[in-house]
Amino acid sequence: MGSIHVGVSGWSYDRWRGDFYPADLPRRRWLSYVAGRMTSVELNGSFYSLQRPATYRTIVEQTEPGFPVAVKGGRYVTHMKRLRDVEAPLANFYASGVLLLGDQLGPVLWQLPSSLQYDEELVASFLVLLPRDHAAAAELAARHDDKLPGDRAVTTASATGSLRHAIEPRHASFGSDAAVALLREHDVALVTSDSPGSWPCFEEQTGDLRYVRLHGHSELYASGYAPASLDRWAERLQEWAGSGQECYVYFDNDARGRAPHDAVGLLERIGANP
Repeated sequence: MGSIHVGVSGWSYDRWRGDFYPADLPRRRWLSYVAGRMTSVELNGSFYSLQRPATYRTIVEQTEPGFPVAVKGGRYVTHMKRLRDVEAPLANFYASGVLLLGDQLGPVLWQLPSSLQYDEELVASFLVLLPRDHAAAAELAARHDDKLPGDRAVTTASATGSLRHAIEPRHASFGSDAAVALLREHDVALVTSDSPGSWPCFEEQTGDLRYVRLHGHSELYASGYAPASLDRWAERLQEWAGSGQECYVYFDNDARGRAPHDAVGLLERIGANP
């Protein structure tokens, strides 16, 4: 039997104050509030810029041991470098404090731009660089360049064990047999991305990790999920978990504050308590 982890993509949204967050709840307690009502969270600030070690220390302080935190890989790697010549940027990413999450480090998500088509040589060269355990991540982090000052670099692993990765393509070519076979070969999850008519929604299984991002039921980043839709997602996730897959699900429909409510609704449907 697999497991199902449900949460939101990011939590620092002022528009959630007075709705999901009590109006008098200090911002510094927002993450702990989320962690008390969900079973995982996705850090998305790491996509926009390298975070500081203090960010990861705070996450550990505000969550319980065993609470998994998925981390979104930097857009400098995926959108600016477009997966080319990225060993140093990857080293900088892992040295920025990611290792401080220790056993709480969940899958690392790599979201690709919609203009990036599947190129077997390019994608294979990227997948080979991804560290598969904490020790390998520390070795990679130690090769960071001077764009990350030494006093901000963390290059020592605080945990052992494997690391998992998920890739979220936004081009239909990643649904080809060749792309799916390559991801299976490297045991990297092909993200199931629900985005009303915006990008392909892949459901191919490429390993025992299933990563789902729910961007909105009918309006991208904005609309909530109808009860019947949450019912269907709950059934699908329970089927995947029943086949032994480890599932991570994150709601990204934050624009109107629906994400946290939908996450709690999905948890209720699968009978999971934080």
